[in-house]
Amino acid sequence: MSQGSGTGRLIVLSGPSGSGKSTVIARALAAGDLPIRRSVSVTTRPPRPGERNGVDYYFWSPAQFDEALQNGEFLEWAEIHGHRYGTLKREVESHLRQGYSVLLEIDVQGAQQIRQQFPEVTTIFLEAPSLADYERRLRQRGTEDEASLQRRLDIIERELAHAPQYDLRLVNRDLEQTVAQLRQLLRTIISRSPKAPSGA
Repeated sequence: MSQGSGTGRLIVLSGPSGSGKSTVIARALAAGDLPIRRSVSVTTRPPRPGERNGVDYYFWSPAQFDEALQNGEFLEWAEIHGHRYGTLKREVESHLRQGYSVLLEIDVQGAQQIRQQFPEVTTIFLEAPSLADYERRLRQRGTEDEASLQRRLDIIERELAHAPQYDLRLVNRDLEQTVAQLRQLLRTIISRSPKAPSGA
């Protein structure tokens, strides 16, 4: 799969749990004035309150995920916090064919897989100001017991070590400011010529 006719671009946004990825992306794209579509990922985890199937994620059973994996339907996939997440090739291809850029909200494992396949991808890392902010935000969710919370915080520290590998970094100190910064970054990315593949 290529990025298509040269109009649409692949953009990856990663960040640890509690960085505000989903909220920031939803707000940044809400106006519908950017030629960008968010790729809806598949997950085997249960929905959180307010999440909608086909909008926030496609919520699949492990058996459905296994079948899609065996059929080569994923562009990338990873296991995170005991659940699997993946990006469907058809989801991305459909948007690119229509001339849209595609924003992938994926973890650092998935971002590495995308980089290997598409060296021209632009990657953005979203982070909270401090580890204390992650802990506060995760506690506010109320979805973790103490042991699970500590495991997530350990994983967050490991994920933060990958931040220097990204093309761009955003610190989510203030939601509205971060949304505005992301919108400006997205405008810049989609307006410039595609990055040449490595070795070109």
